[in-house]
Amino acid sequence: MVPTRWMKPEVYPLVAAMTFVTGMCIFQLTRNILMNPDVRINKAHRSMAVLENKEEGEKYAQHSLRRYLRTRPPEIMPSINHFFSDTHK
Repeated sequence: MVPTRWMKPEVYPLVAAMTFVTGMCIFQLTRNILMNPDVRINKAHRSMAVLENKEEGEKYAQHSLRRYLRTRPPEIMPSINHFFSDTHK
C-alpha cells in the first residue's frame, strides 16, 4: 500500500503565503496590545478618561523602522527605476 500525502505539493506556496500573512497579523496585534498607548489593560489606566502621555504616543508613532525609512528614497527597486527613468543620449 502506497502512503498518500495529506497535502499536495501545489499547495505549498499558498500555505507559505498564508503563514507569512498570519504571522504579520499576530505581530501587529501583539505590538498594539503591548505597546500602543491607547490600549489600556490595567485598571489604573482604564479609570482615566484621557491619558496624558504625549511622549509615549510620539515614541510609539515614530518607531525605529519609520525613522530609518524616512532617510531612504521612496523606491522599491532603485536600479530598475533609474534604468527606465534616466535618458540615455
